[in-house]
Amino acid sequence: MVTVLEHEFFLSEILDRRVFVKKSRIGRLSDLAIVETGKLPEVTHVVVARPYGYPALTIPWDKVLLISNHEVVLDVGEETLAQFERRPQENLILLHDHILDKKILDMDDHEVEVVYDVKLVFQNGKLYAAEVDFSRYRALRRLGFHKLAKLLADRNKEDRVSWLYVQPLPEQLGSFAGNIKLTVPKAGLSEIHPVDLADILEELEGGQRVALFNALDAEQASDTLEEVEPRVQRELIRAIKKERAAMLINEMSPAQAADILAILPRNEASAILKLIDQDKSSKVEHIIGQHDEQILLYASPKVIRLPATTPAAEVLDRYRELATGKHVVMYVYVTDAAGALNGVVDIREIVAAKPGQTLGDIMTEHVIALPKDATLRQAVMLFERYDFRALPVTDENDHLLGAVSSRDTRGLRPRLA
Repeated sequence: MVTVLEHEFFLSEILDRRVFVKKSRIGRLSDLAIVETGKLPEVTHVVVARPYGYPALTIPWDKVLLISNHEVVLDVGEETLAQFERRPQENLILLHDHILDKKILDMDDHEVEVVYDVKLVFQNGKLYAAEVDFSRYRALRRLGFHKLAKLLADRNKEDRVSWLYVQPLPEQLGSFAGNIKLTVPKAGLSEIHPVDLADILEELEGGQRVALFNALDAEQASDTLEEVEPRVQRELIRAIKKERAAMLINEMSPAQAADILAILPRNEASAILKLIDQDKSSKVEHIIGQHDEQILLYASPKVIRLPATTPAAEVLDRYRELATGKHVVMYVYVTDAAGALNGVVDIREIVAAKPGQTLGDIMTEHVIALPKDATLRQAVMLFERYDFRALPVTDENDHLLGAVSSRDTRGLRPRLA
């Protein structure tokens, strides 16, 4: 009888595990084969990749003795391996080959996401494929970014679809290159990243695009609008009510708002500007009309500021809280009690920090910063020279006033060349 140490686990967690027959290692687990015979498909075979020159093995599930955290053990004699040297039958679905990294479409053929993993459940000696998972959490874990994945776990925990909602796949799959089709309409849009929503919007027809965009809440719609290409930005802004457009523009930084309004006819942009916050409207008009304005027009005070004594592990644990509502989140700025800038830490350095290290231990002390009277042109030159994702802005006493993101200046760089 097969022994599985965990009741539930994911496909990516067991792929490439060493496979043994008795005490001899014969290869690594490369795939699981399923058949759709009931509500949940059952694993019927394991596929074992062997060293170069030896054909792969397709072993029936009832020959599996153990699946542990480190190995898979088969109840097969070495002398009988030759009889399993065959490709999986055409009616079998290979979870790795046929399912992972395929697009998920809803019942209306709208793209929802990409399958990054498959959740497996062990019950009564049998293994079933229970859910397809399209969360960034599983994608990051597959890439080996376990700490970063942990940060996103709560946000992405609902990004799964039960196999009950997956339409039956073709009986003769061959080298299946199609998409996975759901039996439900698109749902859970609030959990999809704005960059991915932008990709979906760009592929939809005009009417469908506007309908989907109008279904988003204000914050998500604003974030998504920043990511779509200018042609689609123009179409969406023109298609929605000016009051909603103004509300979305108000969610953006002045530089981001200027990038979008600059692609509209002047009379349409002016109509929207009249409806947004007066102070922001003034800044946006300055940015649109004069690109040598002071960098403070572009800078946002909404950055992550922490003292040097803050443990890096604490930043990871609190990252979602710290980043909420901030315009620059890829860097943590280290400041003293008076607000002077002492250093900067990239979020990737925080993820890689050793246990016990503080921000002071890992920060870059020689910070390249913009003086408060710097111009946009000077900022662009620094971005192009150093390829930073954001630059801090300081006053004459090195007090941190805010930061400007490279994204906020990218659309204006050709005009400043």
